[in-house]
Amino acid sequence: MSVTSTTVERPSFLKSQIGGLPRPFWALWGGTLVNRLGTMVMPFTGVYLTQSRGLSITAAGLVMGVFGAGSLLSQLVAGVLADRIGRRATLSGGMLATAVCMLALGYSTSLPGILASMFALGLVIDVYRPASTALVADLVPAKERPRAYGLLFWAINLGYSVGMTAGGWLAGQGFLWLFWIDALSGVVFAVLVWRAVPETRPAARQASGGFGMVLRDRVMVGFTLVALGNALVYSQTMTMLPVAMTDVVKLTPKEFGLAMALNGVLIVVVQPLVSGWLGRRDPARMLALGLVVMSAGFAMTAYVTNVAGLAVTIAIWTAGEIATAGIAGAIVAALAPAELRGRYSGLFGFAWSLAAVLAPLLGGPLLELGPKALWFTTAAVGVVSAAGLLLLGPAIRRR
Repeated sequence: MSVTSTTVERPSFLKSQIGGLPRPFWALWGGTLVNRLGTMVMPFTGVYLTQSRGLSITAAGLVMGVFGAGSLLSQLVAGVLADRIGRRATLSGGMLATAVCMLALGYSTSLPGILASMFALGLVIDVYRPASTALVADLVPAKERPRAYGLLFWAINLGYSVGMTAGGWLAGQGFLWLFWIDALSGVVFAVLVWRAVPETRPAARQASGGFGMVLRDRVMVGFTLVALGNALVYSQTMTMLPVAMTDVVKLTPKEFGLAMALNGVLIVVVQPLVSGWLGRRDPARMLALGLVVMSAGFAMTAYVTNVAGLAVTIAIWTAGEIATAGIAGAIVAALAPAELRGRYSGLFGFAWSLAAVLAPLLGGPLLELGPKALWFTTAAVGVVSAAGLLLLGPAIRRR
């Protein structure tokens, strides 16, 4: 009797985690994984510019700033394209353009050529994001969207973890390998989506114009501001956290890298197990809870003095990150009319691009004041964003 019960329950548990999603979604998921497995250039861009191309730190900073300027426009332009020419065409075209720009950057030797290639790369590298977000909203029923977006988040982290490891080894063999593998993974993603994912743009009501209709949606504008706060908090993991731990706490790069690996391990192991359960909770409240947990982890970072302490704080803010995975995308999908999903997703993505630019500009001066100034301010931004979510909660639930 107990054996029969076990055999019945186990498949239902597996189905609750990965079952019930349409086949085109899994093609999108597979393409996302392949693309992230090949994402090797961006984490090593600074090293490439200074070591392989011989640029000064100032010139490398200029190049990265040009990339950031392109990325600010990227998702806004892509949001309009996803609604006008279609999700599939925008995603596939964006990935092919990214592959071309990757190779152009890899073979550029002069500063003007590198600047032009980096701006173009920034302009196209995130074109796929609004289209991908809109595709999931079009393909997946509302109640399953948090789980679907969470699974995409898992694929991104799994692929990135492997890609980073392989990229570090390949960089020693020659940086050009990174550009070719990154470009090839983009082409595979484009072809897979073009062949296996149908066009889902609503045919009856194709909205014209730009972002006027989106900006008139006060709930979406409020949620975008909350997303900006969330992104400012999370962006510190890639901007000021490495600086604070190596320059202030005096951890070695190896110790810091070992501690940060915990973030990827926890996401890869835990996130698929809880995505179904998280998807059944109220999205605004769960996202607010995740932000508060993340804020607590970053506030504790002010007291880190060794690698064990850093690992504890990473585990805490990673738990908050897991709690928020997939929920923000589901909220955007719920707020957006079907014919405007690309633009709504583009505005949401713009908040993250803007945070990537603002986080080091704000975090640097705060860190100079001291670790407590940086991490307590970061935590305060997260708590204020969580409070904003709770205020928006009733309006989000009505949608």
